[in-house]
Amino acid sequence: MNDTPSATANVQAVLNEHPFSRFQWIIFALCFCIVLLDGFDTAAIGYIAPSLMAEWGIAKPALAPVLSAALFGLAGGALCAGPLADRFGRKAVLVASVLVFALACLASGYSHNLDQLTVWRFVTGLGLGAAMPNAVTLMSEYCPDKRRAMITNAMFCGFPLGAAFGGFLAAWMIPLWGWRSVLHLGGIVPLLLVVLLVLLLPESVRYMVARGQAPERIRRVLTRIAGSAVAGVRQFVLTENKPAVQGKSGIGVVLSRPYWVGSVMLWVAYFMGLVIFYALMNWMPVLFKDGGLNPKTATLVAALFPLGGVGAIAFGWLMDRFEANRIIAIGYALTAAAIWWIGQAVGNLGWLVVAVFVAGTIMNTAQSSLPALAAAFYPTEGRATGVAWMLGIGRFGGIAGSFLVAELAARELGFSQIFTVLAVPGLIAMAALIVKQIASPKAAPQAAAAPV
Repeated sequence: MNDTPSATANVQAVLNEHPFSRFQWIIFALCFCIVLLDGFDTAAIGYIAPSLMAEWGIAKPALAPVLSAALFGLAGGALCAGPLADRFGRKAVLVASVLVFALACLASGYSHNLDQLTVWRFVTGLGLGAAMPNAVTLMSEYCPDKRRAMITNAMFCGFPLGAAFGGFLAAWMIPLWGWRSVLHLGGIVPLLLVVLLVLLLPESVRYMVARGQAPERIRRVLTRIAGSAVAGVRQFVLTENKPAVQGKSGIGVVLSRPYWVGSVMLWVAYFMGLVIFYALMNWMPVLFKDGGLNPKTATLVAALFPLGGVGAIAFGWLMDRFEANRIIAIGYALTAAAIWWIGQAVGNLGWLVVAVFVAGTIMNTAQSSLPALAAAFYPTEGRATGVAWMLGIGRFGGIAGSFLVAELAARELGFSQIFTVLAVPGLIAMAALIVKQIASPKAAPQAAAAPV
């Protein structure tokens, strides 16, 4: 790169050649906070459910609509927000989605009955579903190539941390101020975050070049990363390592001939991962109780399962250095083995604790790594849609997982048989990623440019 007025710069080369700057860490912190609050608000309904039952005098079955409303909202929000972000920009959709889930969560704290709460939880889910994939997309587009998966996975760790942190806060707040205070907090904090997003969060430089926006706008952002190195640049280009699909919308890219097989395989893998996650999260305490553990021990052992998401940072490091599809496929194969092991360990509490923790660590790590894999798979024009549709379609796996265990129990399968069946989705996810690797499009780098 030279500093003459006619110089041209590749934006990804700028990101690759300069140290991860303070400005990029600010972007990371803002996206991490979005995902953290996403985790908090998603899990909030579970923490307040016992208080709802006590205050409104409702039975457990009556909670089903309000517990599932957010899942449907999450799916709908993700499916809609991806194409919007590829058309109108990552920042605009992110700010709007955080504002939606903030206001909806705040309003849900003023619900007077279960129907009102169900509606507001659905709207909250729409905002949450739209926020997550766009945070992943924006963060990935500010990462250097050699650290993209690790940094994106580290940001995604905000979700399980937010869910866990919400549990501690809820346990402290509900006895003091009641269940509504949890929802009020889940609305007020994101509203404050919206202000910071408007003031501090930039649009993706890759998106700006792909959409042909003014070089001056792109230069202002890159100056905060590379300083004077881009001061004399008059044209910015973007090299795509994936085949470009000309004249296509975000949906058109995702479903285009070079990408449709990989897209379907990503949907299958994420769907199967959530089948496992929600089946075990919703049913493990009951299954362990049926397997001979007392209720308190069953709950404590089951609580070990979601703790391993932070392992995604290590997977991200491996994904940046080796074939990412293969790394995550191995993760799902090990997940299947560990879940099968749970079914064999029920008679030995020590081995059961180890099996649940190992299964949770591997499964959550593999699942949390898929958004970074999806972000790297698509070109800029379809990245937000690709990530969002994987997350959105995958959400239905969570719904399927809950019904699957109920059906297996109705068919009177034994403890070990149920866990053997639940290991199968891990093998299907592994196979899907192998197919994706084989079918991934390969092309010579192609460049897009912002106009002079």
